[in-house]
Amino acid sequence: MIRQELTVALRVTAVTLVLTGLLYPLLTTGVANVLFPARAQGSFVADERGTVVGSELIGQGFAGEAYLQPRPSAAGEKGWDAAGSSGSNLGPTSKALRDRAAKDLERLLRDNRGSPEPVPAELVSASASGLDPHLSPEGAFWQVPRIAQARGVSEDRVRSLIEGRVEGRDLFVLGEPRVNVLLVNLALDRTFGRPPRVAGK
Repeated sequence: MIRQELTVALRVTAVTLVLTGLLYPLLTTGVANVLFPARAQGSFVADERGTVVGSELIGQGFAGEAYLQPRPSAAGEKGWDAAGSSGSNLGPTSKALRDRAAKDLERLLRDNRGSPEPVPAELVSASASGLDPHLSPEGAFWQVPRIAQARGVSEDRVRSLIEGRVEGRDLFVLGEPRVNVLLVNLALDRTFGRPPRVAGK
C-alpha cells in the first residue's frame, strides 16, 4: 500500500517538474522571443557604435554635468548594483536618511544653480528597488539649465529633446508619464555630441 502511494507520488512529482519546470518555461520563453524579441532578451540598449551600454529596465548612475542624472540609489554598497536591488529601509525619523538627503540637496543646488527651487523630491529620494530607470518629466526638466550650459546649447533645445522622449501612461491609464534616463542621455550624445572629458572627473 505504502509502496503504491509512494510510486504515484513520485510519478506526479516527476510529471509536475517536467511540465512546470521545463516545458512551460521553454514555451513561454519561445513565445516571448517570437512576439517581443527585444524585451525577452533584456531590453538592452546600444550606443551609436553598437556597444551595449545598459538596459531600458535597469537604472544606472550618471554623474556628468552634461547628462540627465537619476534618482539616488541604495542598491548595493555604491548604489546601482543590480545584484543587490533594494531600498535603504531607513524610516522618516532616521538621522542617516536625513543626512544623506541633506547632502544630496546641497549637491543638487550647487550643481544646478540655474534651476528653480524647490528641488523635485524624487531627486533626493531613492526608489524602493534602487534601480528605477525613470524620472518624472518635472525631475528631468529641472536639470535642463545645467545640461544646456555643460553642452553649450540652448535650454530650449535640451527641453525639446526631453519632451520628445516622454513616455505616456501604459494603456493610457496605468502609471505616470516618465522619462528614461539612459535613453535621454544617449539621445543627448547623438544630437549634441559627446561632451569633452574633464580632468579628474
